[in-house]
Amino acid sequence: MSAPTQLACPTCERSIVWSEEFPFRPFCSERCKMVDLGAWLTEQHAIPGEPVDSAPEAAGPDAAQPRD
Repeated sequence: MSAPTQLACPTCERSIVWSEEFPFRPFCSERCKMVDLGAWLTEQHAIPGEPVDSAPEAAGPDAAQPRD
């Protein structure tokens, strides 16, 4: 049998073992998991790519009409 996989928590870099002992893996705790989620939500983390224009497209014939 091989040795359990050890890795560092992506948030605090604490060494953890990939096992049931760390249910929030790859994070060492729920706190570290939530810190990471917050970084994604505030765009401190991002996946590289082309910028997306957030302006709505000009309304075409199939554009949804607002409901009254």
